[in-house]
Amino acid sequence: MSWRDFWNGEHKIYVNARHSLMHFEAIAKDVAAFIPSQESFVLDYGCGEASAAEQLAAKCARLYLYDGASRIEASLRRRYGKSEKIVVLSEDALNALPDASLDLVVCNSIFQYLNREECREVVILAANKLKLGGRIVVGDIIPPHVDTVADSLALLDFAYRSGFFLAALRGMVLTFFSKYRRLSRRVGLTTFSIPEMQRLLSIQGFEARRSDQNIGHNRARMTFVGKRV
Repeated sequence: MSWRDFWNGEHKIYVNARHSLMHFEAIAKDVAAFIPSQESFVLDYGCGEASAAEQLAAKCARLYLYDGASRIEASLRRRYGKSEKIVVLSEDALNALPDASLDLVVCNSIFQYLNREECREVVILAANKLKLGGRIVVGDIIPPHVDTVADSLALLDFAYRSGFFLAALRGMVLTFFSKYRRLSRRVGLTTFSIPEMQRLLSIQGFEARRSDQNIGHNRARMTFVGKRV
């Protein structure tokens, strides 16, 4: 099983409906801060269920959603198929977007599930599709030194503040025996140091910096911003 197979199948990565709701609302709030204007064209690459996408769409002219898992793409089309501002992209439609047409590309919490060559390909795609001065935001990057204990503590803190603490405790027990944990141990998660991430972006023509805080609840992870120059 690959990570794409995992996300394309049934899983219980969120402990309950409130966890999923609060997760996507927190991400949408953080991502919205990177949208430069109401006239912006934005791509959320690897968007997942994107249940709070309408919050982002309210901040820009057009929001493109892309996810490589066919199950998630179908779900997105059911949810946003009639939206005037949200467009769900297939892989072919993604590649067909005109070059230099986007103001912002967001890649949140996906690089850990890609190998390094796949990460590079995503950055190249963003470099081609972004206008000069446009930005790529790569969030939830795992540093090499962060372990599962730090991730667990971050989740429990988020759960306590968001009202699903007991469910999170139960979920952590279930995760220990889950397909996610087995796949993490077998395939692993891709990590980047700060210099490695900055190098990945700068080689493809981005002026790169680390953001002051990460997108989402996990403060042990990192977000990077690259400006197309």
